[in-house]
Amino acid sequence: MSLSEVVLLIEDLDLVAFYGQNDKNLNAVRKAYPDVTITSRGGMMKLNGDKKRVQEVKSKLEMMSKMLRQYGELSKGNIKDILSGENPFITKIKKDSKNVIVHGRNGKPILPRTQNQKKLVESSNENDILFAIGPAGTGKTYTAVALAVRALKLGLVSRIVLTRPAVEAGENLGYLPGDLKDKIDPYLRPLYDALDDMIPPEKLALYMETRVIEVAPLAFMRGRTLDHAFIILDEAQNTTEIQLKMFLTRLGPNAKCIITGDLSQIDLPRRQQSGLIKSLNILKNIEGIGMLQLTSADVVRHRLVKQIIDAYEKHSEVPHVPRKEKNLNEKEDKESTSD
Repeated sequence: MSLSEVVLLIEDLDLVAFYGQNDKNLNAVRKAYPDVTITSRGGMMKLNGDKKRVQEVKSKLEMMSKMLRQYGELSKGNIKDILSGENPFITKIKKDSKNVIVHGRNGKPILPRTQNQKKLVESSNENDILFAIGPAGTGKTYTAVALAVRALKLGLVSRIVLTRPAVEAGENLGYLPGDLKDKIDPYLRPLYDALDDMIPPEKLALYMETRVIEVAPLAFMRGRTLDHAFIILDEAQNTTEIQLKMFLTRLGPNAKCIITGDLSQIDLPRRQQSGLIKSLNILKNIEGIGMLQLTSADVVRHRLVKQIIDAYEKHSEVPHVPRKEKNLNEKEDKESTSD
């Protein structure tokens, strides 16, 4: 028997997600390969045993790390597939195909990656207006844009309107260099980025030129009626009460709307209250208006972002979405407690 020792480094991964709570993922591998000694210390693992068996374990662990990097999670089913020799990516694709919102560029499937993102999709399907509130990195804007693109592709709407208030970090558009487009484009860049991910460049350029897709600052919405449209208001925490009321009353027949915001990042002048906070309270009991709270558990950016958000929340009081009857979050809680 040829003995071997292999060192694996996984320092760039969320170690808790990789190893599992109380090392349950690693212990599952140990149980499947009792003849290979697996020791771990931080982001380093050592494998000792028969050369062939060590290579098998190395291959399984690398598959686990690849799965975690691509999807941000490792489920019990993923581990089972990997250890049984099944391809976990094929299994996941088959499972996820039911949840795909839309296929983006090069056929890339765009789908909700967390439970609350799934609820966002469900609530948008059930309501004409949806407030999706949560910290940065929870995918609320990206998911909302995917829903808008899907509605356009299916012919449910004839246009998409994406808007943001151009008030961030205390800057005033009048003092920024360039023409109007140069001034507003930096504020709208996240919306362009999402669209770039979902629509081929030539088609997106045509949609923008013919105003099938319109990306504009909130001030441009005044006096308009938006019918047969899917409208997204992003960064709504930076709207005043008057601005948000103006926006909500732009909706015409066969229009659908998603308002996203992060109540921990309000950039309005100190004496101005966010219109989003008031709207969440006064509109909470209206049928057809949904409200959804995303949390740091939904963060799909770098693993440290979730910890950063949690740390800030411990040292500040951030308003939350008010509970409302038939709220999907509430419904989910009831279902889970009855299981």
